Order: sequence, then structure tokens, then C-alpha cells
Amino acid sequence: MSPIDFGYPSPAEFDDEVRDLIAAHVASRITVGDGTLWGDAAAPEASRRLGWVDLPTASAGLVAEIAELRSELLAEGVDIVTLAGMGGSSLAPEVICATAGVELEVLDTTDSGQIAEAIGTDLSRTVLVVSSKSGSTVETDSHRRAFSAAFEAAGIDPASRIVVVTDPGSPLHDLARELGYRKVFLANPEVGGRYSALSAFGLVPAGLAGADVASLLAEAQAIAPALGADEPTNPALQLGAFLGVAHARDTEKLVVAPTSTPIIGLGAWLEQLIAESTGKDGEGILPVVVESVDAPGFADARADAMLLFIGQAVGTHQPISGFACAVDEPLGAQFLLWEYATAIAGYSIGINPFNQPDVEAAKAGARDMLESGLGGEAEEPAFLDGDIAVFGTAELLDGADSLEDALRALADSADEYGYFAIQAYLDRTGDARAELIRQAAALRTGLQTTFGFGPRYLHSTGQYHKGGHPNGVFLQITADARADLLIPGREFTFGQLQRAQAAGDAQVLLSRGRPLLRLHLRERASGIERILEAFGFES
Repeated sequence: MSPIDFGYPSPAEFDDEVRDLIAAHVASRITVGDGTLWGDAAAPEASRRLGWVDLPTASAGLVAEIAELRSELLAEGVDIVTLAGMGGSSLAPEVICATAGVELEVLDTTDSGQIAEAIGTDLSRTVLVVSSKSGSTVETDSHRRAFSAAFEAAGIDPASRIVVVTDPGSPLHDLARELGYRKVFLANPEVGGRYSALSAFGLVPAGLAGADVASLLAEAQAIAPALGADEPTNPALQLGAFLGVAHARDTEKLVVAPTSTPIIGLGAWLEQLIAESTGKDGEGILPVVVESVDAPGFADARADAMLLFIGQAVGTHQPISGFACAVDEPLGAQFLLWEYATAIAGYSIGINPFNQPDVEAAKAGARDMLESGLGGEAEEPAFLDGDIAVFGTAELLDGADSLEDALRALADSADEYGYFAIQAYLDRTGDARAELIRQAAALRTGLQTTFGFGPRYLHSTGQYHKGGHPNGVFLQITADARADLLIPGREFTFGQLQRAQAAGDAQVLLSRGRPLLRLHLRERASGIERILEAFGFES
């Protein structure tokens, strides 16, 4: 029996797509690493990015190595694992640990308050996992610098408490050898970040935190033969066809809700995998992660949305589009299934699922802001609404003099089937109530609405925002730092870096004609409540 249940728009249309995928030997060609599958232009990149297919067995050797290091650390009284990583380096271990019920502190932010809280944990019991494929990720390097200084101040040798996961020959690999860090795990360079869940990037932090990574690999191994078969029963072919047919029908939002599954937080991992893999060349599928099947966006989905139940389908939810499916598999199998399905959907859509041509734009924008010394501080607001400074173009805010007016203007600038993206440069822990703004905006606007903390979303949906369907409108939320932190060896603080990242991404979005409204909170808690009030939301 397939692990997927579908609601088809047309069985014949779906069956035709599956037959086409089988005739092209798509599944078996992925399995043998045939990078020409996605066309001549994509072949050089794709040929270097198919190592993930072998990870269920290739990663088995890591299990004992991780267990040995964990035993050493526990014997030394080190039982707190903090992960410094972004995107593919943090999303998989976060869902693995949440599902396993073990503690992993994930640091994927430039918010000084959240970083200070992480550093304020008992350093005598802490190991820092520095995880970066490129070895040059600015956020991760900044975390490493801050923790190193804190370890030294506490009389702890930083080298004894830093574990590195990176690609061979990266700047981080070289630095780790130079400084003698506790342990270096080298990942397969032929695995892209968002396909790295079953590699050292996913397994090392999770395993050190106490998750059973051997069982995770066993789950992936069990489903692997079915995923490589050119057969109509192949669940990856079925799921890839589902995504491809839906996209062809302009049903390009995938609304994701958990149901009966014991898996916690898979939506955030899917968000990066699907958005960054497919959102380019003006095409793509935008995951919209919601709180439950009763949440706005899922329960009231319109013609532009397909529904995804993580677990068994429940209730009578059937979107207007007719596209709905439920995927009920254990976590290790989900990882491999979705990697195959996303690569297959890329084939169906006609894009390269392994590049990310627009990700660098936001990074370059942030660098420009830092080098100019602005960091987003020089801009004058269009108006003030209490403790909220409102920023936007004159065209967007023409006639607006209240927060309600500004939010209405932003929503009105969207197409009928556009989307509303909320980007919150806040503390993911201390300002968690900001996540309610997603529901508030979705209820008020009727648009499919996403929420991402910055700069975390830059390594996830940021590619889609710039390269996918050009029908998004953007609400960016920034705030004064509660207490800024220096980054040792850098000429800027975490607060300046965070402001530069927000301003740099805003600049890129505006240059591409995307409507954008920025709300700067001078006081965080009251500012969040004011935004919820302006949307008419009652919690």
C-alpha cells in the first residue's frame, strides 16, 4: 500500500504524468546519479548534487563515531548541545530532535537577545556544533566567534568545546585544523545543503543531542528501493506527479499541516527543500506551513492551493482546487521520499532543483549595507503609529496615516491569488508571539500567508521570494535590539548585521518590483500586539 493518499483533480491527468515519468526513467536515473535528467544547462550542477541518494547507507559509518563523541562529552559533564547553523545545516537536526524529544538549542539568528540567551546557558556543560557547508556562512561564523570569546572568558578552552561539520577543504575545515577544534566531521560535497538531512549535517548535531540516528537511517533504507523504481507504485513518482500537475494548473501553494503524525516541525524543513529547489525562473511551489488543519490557509484554501496532511488525512478538507494528499511515513522515510519527490517535481516543472540563483542577492545586499555603514538606520519613516515606525514607498503608502491603512494598502497590492509573506527580524524564542501574525494576516486578507523569522527565512523561502512566482507582497518586521552584542574580530555588531540583512533583502525585493512594508518596533511586546490589533485578531 502506498504511504500517500490523494485527492486528484483528474485521475487520467495524474496517471498520464506518472506514465510520462516512468517512460523517461526519472526515478532510476536519479538513483544512478544521472545529472542530465534536468537538461543540458542544469547538468553540470545536477551531476554534482546527487550524492544524497546514497546517504541512507553511506552515512551508517557516522553512527558509531557520533556515539563515541557523545559518550566522551557526557563523561566530561558536557550535556548541552548548541547548534550554530543556517538553513540546511539547522532545519533537519531541529526536526529530528523535536521528534525524538531531546534538547537541541538551535542558533540560526542574528538577534542579539536570542544569541545572548544561548551564550548565557551553562557554558561548563555546553558543546557548540558549528555547521556550515560552505564554511563561510556569516551568521555561523559570527556565532563561533561569540561563543569562542565566551568560553575563554569562562576559563574554558574553546577548542575543546567546538565540533565542526563542513565540506572538505572549506575555510571552516582549514580553521578547525589550525585551531585544533575537538572534532571535525566532513560531509559529502556532492550533497547540497537542503538535501543533507541524512548526512553529517543532519545526523551529527541530532546524534550528539541524543536522538537515535541509526533508526532514522534504517527508516530511509527501508523505503529507498521503492523510490528508485520506475513503477506506478513508486510513492516518490506519485508525489512528484501530484506536485507537477498541480503546478501546471496554477495551484502553486502547498499548504502543510500536521495531523496524526508523531513528527514535529517537518513543515519548516519542507519549506526550504521545496521553495529553494523549485522557486526560480518565475516558477515554483511555495510551501505555506500552518498550525493545524483548522488554521486559516488550510481550512479555507482557495483555487491556488493544494493541501498536504503530514500524517493521515482527517475531516472533510477538500480544497477548491481538488488537490489534496496525505503522507504518513516515519521521519527517515519522509526525508528521502520528499528529496526524491522534489527532484521529480523539478523535472515536471522544467527547472533545475539543485541551484539557488537568487540566494546570493540578499547576501550581497547585506554586505553592501554593512560596507556603507547604514545597516538600514538612515531611512526616515513615512509615519509613526505609536511605538511603530512605518516604512514603505510613497506609491504604496499614498494617503495612509495609520497602521491599519498601511496593512490594507499592502494586502490590496497583491494579485487575487498572490501570497502575503511575513518576515520577522525578531527573537524566535523571546518574541514567539509574533508567529500569531501569520494567522491574523491570513484571516484578514484571505491570501495564502507565510511566516519566517529573519535571517532564517533567507536560507529557506528567500530564494522563492525573488525567483519564484512574482505574486508576493512582503511585511517585514524589525525592532530595536534589547542589548546589542559585539562580534569579536568584526567591525560590526549582531544588531548591525541583523539590520543590514533586513535592509539588504528589502532592497533586492523592491528592485524586483515586489511590494514591501516595513514596521520597526521600538518596543517589541507592545508592537506585536499593535500589529495583531491592526489585523483585527483576537487570540
